[in-house]
Amino acid sequence: MNENTNAIEINGLTKEYDGFTLDNVSFNVARGSIMGFIGQNGAGKTTTIRALLGIIKRSGGTISLLGKDLDTHETEIKQDIAAVFDETPFHESFTPVTVEKVMKHLYKEWDSEVYHGMLKKFGLPEKKKIGKFSKGMKMKHQIAAAMSHHAKLLIMDEATTGLDPVVRNEILDIFLGYLQDADNSILLSSHITSDLEKIADSLTFIDNGRILLTGYKDDILLSHGIMKCTKEQYAEVAAEDIVSARVTDFSAEILVSDREACERKYSGILFDNASLDDIMQYYVHRSERVWT
Repeated sequence: MNENTNAIEINGLTKEYDGFTLDNVSFNVARGSIMGFIGQNGAGKTTTIRALLGIIKRSGGTISLLGKDLDTHETEIKQDIAAVFDETPFHESFTPVTVEKVMKHLYKEWDSEVYHGMLKKFGLPEKKKIGKFSKGMKMKHQIAAAMSHHAKLLIMDEATTGLDPVVRNEILDIFLGYLQDADNSILLSSHITSDLEKIADSLTFIDNGRILLTGYKDDILLSHGIMKCTKEQYAEVAAEDIVSARVTDFSAEILVSDREACERKYSGILFDNASLDDIMQYYVHRSERVWT
């Protein structure tokens, strides 16, 4: 793969449903990086991922994975990518051994040694039915299967949802290990922002089918801030500086997207760092501007 190739390039992706539209979605995932794809439930994360995987037909736009156009090279691309979902795609009567019998016929690069090594590492019984696995075991098994055909791109849809913190941290460590190979990349959809603060290089934030923010995580966190001021001071803040604000009878907390400029403009007002959770919450309320 060309060194400068993005792992994912999405341009103008549109998908129309009755009551919901994925509206002109565009973002790139750099090769060798992990992007966090964040948003509320129903924001459009899963629809975007289904379009990426060719599961649904898009209404418009282009998708390129690993430097290849999805429409032209879908079969070839799917040999080099792997997807992990919130729910296991394997039949609950299957055992890990049964899954391997299916998978090795689907993937030319299937590696039994890697698969059985990961089952052992995760403590997963090879002959136990997947239906008897805990949620954490099912997720680890999905990841073991996903990583056993030398995929260059992992696409994860809420892969850590519902898992206890210990298992989540184990899985995040696995992802970081996978990225030690600079050819490997991950798109990780999640609404657990603390996970993404730990491991993501970049972020894309989708809300109601539209991309609100996309860029390097550290830049997004650095550029945003929360102004803490009185209600009277809030009245003096220019509307164009406000993403949205939480206002009480006596005070206000305002998310700004250019903290440095606002600190110069509104000297004497306290500014706090904004977490990803803060940024998500305030942007979701941007249309109403003031919330409690």
